[in-house]
Amino acid sequence: MIILGIVLLVIGFLTGLAIVWAIGMILLVIGLVFWLLGALGHAVGGRRHYF
Repeated sequence: MIILGIVLLVIGFLTGLAIVWAIGMILLVIGLVFWLLGALGHAVGGRRHYF
């Protein structure tokens, strides 16, 4: 999810499409939150680790 967010940010920046930029930012933030929760030992979506 983090990689997809970064890819969408780059595509949105290069093409100038604000909606793609916004979706990329949202996915990046959600991916980072899931990664942080998984790193702290909290189960994310029923899994001990989120990759």
